[in-house]
Amino acid sequence: MKVKTFLAALLMLAAGSALAAARADIVVEGVQAPAWVEHASGARAPLAIGMVLGNKDRIYTGPGSRALLRLADGSLIKLGENGVLALDDLGQRKINLRDVVTASLDVVSGAFRFTTQALSRFRGERDVKVRISTITAGIRGTDLWGKADSARDIVCLIEGNVTVARGTDAFTMDQPMSFYIAPKNEPPLPVAKVSQQQLDQWSVETEIAAGAGAMRRGGQWKVTLAEAGTQDDALGIYDRLRDAGYAAEIRPLKSETGQIYRVRIAHLPSRQEAEALAGKLKGSMGIAEPKVSR
Repeated sequence: MKVKTFLAALLMLAAGSALAAARADIVVEGVQAPAWVEHASGARAPLAIGMVLGNKDRIYTGPGSRALLRLADGSLIKLGENGVLALDDLGQRKINLRDVVTASLDVVSGAFRFTTQALSRFRGERDVKVRISTITAGIRGTDLWGKADSARDIVCLIEGNVTVARGTDAFTMDQPMSFYIAPKNEPPLPVAKVSQQQLDQWSVETEIAAGAGAMRRGGQWKVTLAEAGTQDDALGIYDRLRDAGYAAEIRPLKSETGQIYRVRIAHLPSRQEAEALAGKLKGSMGIAEPKVSR
């Protein structure tokens, strides 16, 4: 078991480039840890940069966490802290000679944003359905924010249009900067205009924060968390980080005294982000003096 775990840790070194090269429906672009992916088999792993996500995967974010995902057409999916997002019907297919990207996104809990990319090279169509607890929204090209919590479900249309359904009620939202709230176990409120101030407050809930130690695709900085003298010691730290929702790697190196095992987290986009992550993890999970490098 230790050998298998160690091989898995080594494979994390190449995961970003290898996974990103595969035919991907959804790829992980950014992570403000802790965050995890749970597969249909029940296996759970920390959410890692470049990871390819598939049907039946579920994304979990912890306190203070964010996840940034990219669909095959370039659309971005953002998930806020303490969120759960289930993925299904992911694909890209031909319908009436047109390329159509499909996705079913179930926001079980937390704040969520879906944004199409204006400069995307994709010239096909989208058939994306977002379920925010009790509300279902059918998306074409749009910018949509939503949230599911214990008190209410919210859909906020920032740009574009969506078809909205709750129970037997169905209608189209086509006025930018409008929102719809459905309190739990109560009738929904009428669609209303949202103020820029309120939208700004909601948007913060899904944006990766600057200086929070977030990982980004293409990031060149790394944090070395420990240098262990044995494979077992390195795996102990690696497993604790993994369980806590941090996608660490193990790199074996030769030293003057023999073999050492370096445990690190890569894909930080700047020194500021690397130092923030180092400060966040210092003194926990057996991490004494993390070191930042490029």
